[in-house]
Amino acid sequence: MRFTDLAARTVALAGATADGEASTAGGEASAAGGPRVVVVGSANLDLITEAPELPQSGETVLGTSVRREPGGKGLNQAVAAAAFGARTSLIAAMGDDPSGAVLLDALRRRGVDTTHCRTVPGTDTGTAVVTVDDAGANHIVVIPGANGSLTGLTDADRELIAQADVVLCQLEIPPTTATEAAVTARRHGVPVLVNVSPARDLPPELLEAASVLIVNEHEAAHLRRAEAGIPAGVAILTTFGADGAELAAAGPGGVNGTNGPIRAAAPLADPVDSTGAGDTFAGTFAAATAERSAPALALEVACAAASLSVERPGASASVPTRAETLDRRRSFYLRP
Repeated sequence: MRFTDLAARTVALAGATADGEASTAGGEASAAGGPRVVVVGSANLDLITEAPELPQSGETVLGTSVRREPGGKGLNQAVAAAAFGARTSLIAAMGDDPSGAVLLDALRRRGVDTTHCRTVPGTDTGTAVVTVDDAGANHIVVIPGANGSLTGLTDADRELIAQADVVLCQLEIPPTTATEAAVTARRHGVPVLVNVSPARDLPPELLEAASVLIVNEHEAAHLRRAEAGIPAGVAILTTFGADGAELAAAGPGGVNGTNGPIRAAAPLADPVDSTGAGDTFAGTFAAATAERSAPALALEVACAAASLSVERPGASASVPTRAETLDRRRSFYLRP
């Protein structure tokens, strides 16, 4: 489904008021009968170190703390989608080690369906080594581990995708698997969001199946080099951190399209740790899109959720609840 088709079919959030605010009736329990988001992606155990400043090449700095937390782009985005109220399933691979058991338990406690998570014998669970400085900036190195074993979909995976309202993929897994998920979704008329992270060239089949490509500023620069290969009607959603986000359809006029972009400023935040903020944004945007929110509204709630996440340490641990996100949106975008 192209972004232009997706935008045309959207309606206000269920229970929305005249000002576009979403109803919070039922709170997080709304996931029991809510729209379905299927995330196809990575799951890691993050090793997070904190230091006054990030080390430069060849430099050693003394850190102040170290901790281990569930992470990985797929896991983080699934947690964010579930926190906003979507029925969320994660298709991922973990190792048969203690780290894998920790991740599965964490997902279940956050309301994510793990039926389609597979355990790979004799393989280590993916690991991310994260360093965060006093300003909240970070450096991240990812060791894929079992994520690299997610090399195809099962019949049950494909059936799950066919029943989804939105499918969300990233690139910390083999691109062939993300492509298969996207092509399966498109075949069944399901919108496909692709977080182009880490930045890499996308297979033509994945581009053809995508509805929205989600990138940050660094990934957008990589994507521009392949702009000629982006089909008309695919949207580019670019996040700018504290400067908000922009959603624009590709077309004859280039990435900015011909209908003009949709922009949302970012609510003011007091950053502590930016790790996972982009994943919170993507997962929340996916959940709002699954609810058939208007694109402008989906953009606002995603920015609101991300602004909350940077005020807390951790990746999946920093994901806000639906009520918190809607309150932040209300106080920033709907203030008199």
